[in-house]
Amino acid sequence: MRTLTSVALLCLLTTISWAQETSPQAATTPKIAKRPNVLFILTDDQRSDALSCMGHPHLKTPHVDRLADEGLLFKNHYCTTSLCSPSRASILSGLYAHAHGVVNNFTDYPSNLVSFPMRLHESGYETAYIGKWHMGEDNDEPRPGFDYFVTHKGQGKYFDTEFNFNGQGRKVVDGYYTTVVTDMAEDWISKQNGDKPWMLMLGHKAPHSFYLPEEKYEHSFDQADIEYPPSAFDLEDKPEWFKKRLDTWHGIYGPLFDWRKKFPDKSPEGVKDFARMVRAYWGTILSVDDSVGRLYDFLEERGELDNTLIIFTSDNGLLEGEHGMVDKRTGHEPSIRIPLVVRYPGLTPVDQPRVIDNISVTIDFAPSILEICGAKPLENIHGKSWKQLAQGDASDWRTGFYYEYNYEKQFPYTPNVRALRTDRYKYIRYPHGDGSPDKHMAELYDLQADPGENKNLIDDPAHADTVSRLRTELDRLIAEHGAGKPDKMPLDQGIQSGLPEESIR
Repeated sequence: MRTLTSVALLCLLTTISWAQETSPQAATTPKIAKRPNVLFILTDDQRSDALSCMGHPHLKTPHVDRLADEGLLFKNHYCTTSLCSPSRASILSGLYAHAHGVVNNFTDYPSNLVSFPMRLHESGYETAYIGKWHMGEDNDEPRPGFDYFVTHKGQGKYFDTEFNFNGQGRKVVDGYYTTVVTDMAEDWISKQNGDKPWMLMLGHKAPHSFYLPEEKYEHSFDQADIEYPPSAFDLEDKPEWFKKRLDTWHGIYGPLFDWRKKFPDKSPEGVKDFARMVRAYWGTILSVDDSVGRLYDFLEERGELDNTLIIFTSDNGLLEGEHGMVDKRTGHEPSIRIPLVVRYPGLTPVDQPRVIDNISVTIDFAPSILEICGAKPLENIHGKSWKQLAQGDASDWRTGFYYEYNYEKQFPYTPNVRALRTDRYKYIRYPHGDGSPDKHMAELYDLQADPGENKNLIDDPAHADTVSRLRTELDRLIAEHGAGKPDKMPLDQGIQSGLPEESIR
C-alpha cells in the first residue's frame, strides 16, 4: 500500500477543503442555528385581561404589548390549578398537581422530579432563578437545576425584601421589589459571556396581594370608575357556597386583603375599599411593564434580543368581584385564564406577529421550551409543545382541558373543584371528597353566548345531553391523566368564615 508524503497529504487536504468551500452545495448549506437564550418572566396572580394588548380599558402596558406586536399573543391560555405553588410546579414539570404532588402552597417542588431547567442545564445552558419562588414557604435555599438562585422566604415584600443570594447569605435589599429583581436579572445576564446559552426565570411578586404600587404609580388610576361587577349580585342560579363566601377573606364584603378595616361591609360605601384595592392591583403591573421594557432594551444593547426566547406569563388569574369573589382557586374564567406573550423570531418573524386562539395551558411550557431549545424532552408528562401551533400548525391540538383544585383547611373558602373547559363550554362540579354524591350544585356555561359565565345552565333540560357528555369527558380526562390511580382529594369541610393565619396570607 502506497504511503502519502506529508507534503502530498497537505496538498490533498487543501484541495478537498477548497472544493468544499467553493462547491454550490457547500455555499447553500445552512449553518447550525445558535440555541436561543430563554428569559421566562413570571408574574403572580395576574389575570388575562390585565394587559392593554388583551383589551384592558384603563391599564396600559406598552412594553408587554410590544412583545405581542413582534411575536405571539395567546388569547386562551390557562392554568390547571389556580394556586401559586401547584401552578408553578406544573410550569416546571409539565404535570398536573396531583402528579407532581405540590397540591397546596406549603409543599416544595420535589427535588427528585426533573424540571425543564434541569434538562436545559444538562444540555449545556447556564441557568438562574431570581425573585419569588413560592414553593416551600420557609425555604429560601438554592434548588436543583439552577447555577444561580436568589429568592426569599414566603411572599416577600413590595419594599425592602430580604433575599438569600445563592445560599451564600441573606441580605435586605432596599427598594421596590420589581426594580430590585430587574437589577439582579440584568446583572446576572451581563456576566454571561456567550460561551453557553442561558436561561433565566424572573419571578415577580406583583401583582400579588397585598398590593402596593410604586410611589410614582400610586394615583395612576384615581379617575377610573370602579364598581362591583354585576355578577357579584346575580347569584340565584349559582351554588349556595357563593353566598357563604361573600363575607369571608375571599369575598367582596370581607377584608379585601387588608384594604377594608371593618368587615363584613355590605354598605354601598364599601365599594370604595374595593375600588382602592383594584387600583392598587393595576398600579403594581405598571412597574412590571417597566421591567419588561428595561430587559428588552438591555438584551437589544447586548445584541441578544433576537436570539432570546422571551416568555411573559403568570401562575394563575384572579377574581375581581366576579360572582362576589376575590382571590382565585375557583374554576371560573378570571381565576384560571392568564396572560401569555412570547417573542422569538426563530418561531415567528417580528414582522409577522400571530394571535393564537387555541387553548394552551401551564403544563405546556416545559415541553415547548425544551423543543425550541433542542434539549431532551421530559418523559411521561401531561403537557405538549406549542412550537408547531406557534408556527401555524393547529392539527391534532386540544379542544379542551380539565382543571383541578383541592379544598384547603388553611383557606377554607372554596370546595374541591373539578372542571372541564372546552372551546365552547365550561362544566364545573364540586366533589365532596369521600366518593359520595356532590353536595354543591354544579355549573354549566355556554361561553360563546355567555363569556362572563352569568347564566348557569346546569338545570336547563335543553342542556341535559351536553351536561352528560361533558361529565363523561371530564371523567375520561381525569382517568387518563391519573395513570389508573383514583382521583384523591381532601374532604370538603364547608365554607368557613374565620381569617387565615397572618403568616400565610
